[in-house]
Amino acid sequence: MKVSLANAKRKLPELIKAVEQGQIVTICRRGVRVVDLIPSKRSTVEGPKFGALRGRILIHDPEWWKAIS
Repeated sequence: MKVSLANAKRKLPELIKAVEQGQIVTICRRGVRVVDLIPSKRSTVEGPKFGALRGRILIHDPEWWKAIS
């Protein structure tokens, strides 16, 4: 999809929705291609994996947290 710079300023939310749906939007100034809007890749960073260190930590005194009396 090709759009002029003036139209892109007015219709930016619509262009973003089009890009989210997988379209590539080209913004032109006086007929010359200036910018291509392309969908970004989803982040592949995963959150922390709870329990990943299970079995790797050795606790010598399981009652270390109790108060000394």
